[in-house]
Amino acid sequence: MSTSEGFAHPEFLIETDALERQLGDSALRILDCTTHLVPEPKITYQVVPGRADFEKGHIPGAQFVDLQGDLSDKDHRFRFMLPSAQAFASAMSRFGVGEGTRVVLYSTANPWWATRVWWLLRVFGFDDAAVLNGGWQKWTREGRPVETGPARPRPPGNFLVREQRPLMVGKDGVLHAIGKKGVCTINALLPEQHAGTGGNSYGRPGRIKGSVNLPAAHLLDPKTNEFLPAGELRKRFAALGAFDKEVITYCGGGIAASADALALVMLGHPNVRLYDASLSEWATDPKLPMETG
Repeated sequence: MSTSEGFAHPEFLIETDALERQLGDSALRILDCTTHLVPEPKITYQVVPGRADFEKGHIPGAQFVDLQGDLSDKDHRFRFMLPSAQAFASAMSRFGVGEGTRVVLYSTANPWWATRVWWLLRVFGFDDAAVLNGGWQKWTREGRPVETGPARPRPPGNFLVREQRPLMVGKDGVLHAIGKKGVCTINALLPEQHAGTGGNSYGRPGRIKGSVNLPAAHLLDPKTNEFLPAGELRKRFAALGAFDKEVITYCGGGIAASADALALVMLGHPNVRLYDASLSEWATDPKLPMETG
């Protein structure tokens, strides 16, 4: 059975065999979103785009996306923040994305680099995008076609932002949601980061006051890197009380939180927003309440 079965919106996840059948389709745009975070004590981590990995091997016809350089606000003091509509449209046009195209997103390790770009596309009104289930790991494990070297030249597209959806939330919205019975704020970081007992800290250790924890890593089968079946994901989110409430997802910088957001949207949740600056902002402001333990 395909992992995508049982979802309200299975179209946002694509299986490796389905993608291989579509290779060569003139409407298909494949984007490798790989990014590496290298620990750096003074700044928490250093961002390294995965271009070198891309040139060592990528899915045929793929383009490489530098998430921080191409699809983030370069002038913002926090990393990976939502770019302007104009900047996003310009970048997507360079990658050949526009009307009549379909986008498949993947990364070489953690899928949340791909889910972040999927969420950005959704913010800017583009819904014909899917994340490759199992990513590069599954693709290569199955012996599917691989190219090396730089990306093939591709004619530019004409990406038009017809709407900008209110799918991001700022710190004021998160602060206002604390203690509200109708809002479930979910931390997508690891349990030790949620508790404040270990892992990377983004200033103060711990979590946003009142938030619950479903790590992005716990949405995946650790053996295959694929998303868990819909029934299992539904059970995990239901245990947090997520389905009868508005949901805000967050993490360290709005990346892992996009995996939780994608999973909820695939399960049919109608009201999910992502805290873009996440703990990069929250944990460095002593006026904003945090908890540990």
